Amino acid sequence: MAQGNSRVITTNQTGVHDKLIDLVGRYLHSPNLKPINAHTQIAFAEVSDWLDGWQGDIILDNCCGVGASTAKIAKLYPDARVIGIDKSAQRVDKHAHYAIAQDNYILVRADLNDFWRLARKAQWQCEKQYLLYPNPYPKSTQVQKRWHGSPAFLDMLALGGALVLRSNWRLYLEEVATVLTYLGTRSSIKEVNDAEPMTPFEAKYQNSGQVCWELCTIRV
Repeated sequence: MAQGNSRVITTNQTGVHDKLIDLVGRYLHSPNLKPINAHTQIAFAEVSDWLDGWQGDIILDNCCGVGASTAKIAKLYPDARVIGIDKSAQRVDKHAHYAIAQDNYILVRADLNDFWRLARKAQWQCEKQYLLYPNPYPKSTQVQKRWHGSPAFLDMLALGGALVLRSNWRLYLEEVATVLTYLGTRSSIKEVNDAEPMTPFEAKYQNSGQVCWELCTIRV
């Protein structure tokens, strides 16, 4: 196996951030009034037109990057509509290398902070949601930049569906599990070492000898 060169994540935290639940509790009682970015409003309208009143399963591939995972998910769930979303136009524009001849998925450039709010307002209900690599901001002072430490996470959860998150930083997933437990949702974390990585980042982490982890919510 070719060796990668990914750095091991280091943090000054010794465990789950001690202010994390306080942050989430504050977001529960403070509506997000930030204006929606125009480009995300346009992207959401594009996706809504593409769905065209679709009544079947909807799957979100959040932070999809170049969309390699989106194409794989679309192939895995051919009867669902799969939506890949990433904030970087440069990454989305590179999808041609990973595209497959299937019409059940779409990639858009959008700010997920806004896209999730728009989807929640439109009362979307998803069957499944993915959030796959990378999961940055390891410094303790950056906790609010992590998805689960931001108000956007509540909008994501309101869209429903089983959640699948992967990271090469186990503490990140432990924090997500802590927030989910606080909100009444069970989850489990396991080590993953797929023969075919879901994303180029996952391939790079595995080739660097790093352990990759997966969190899945548990429906009861």
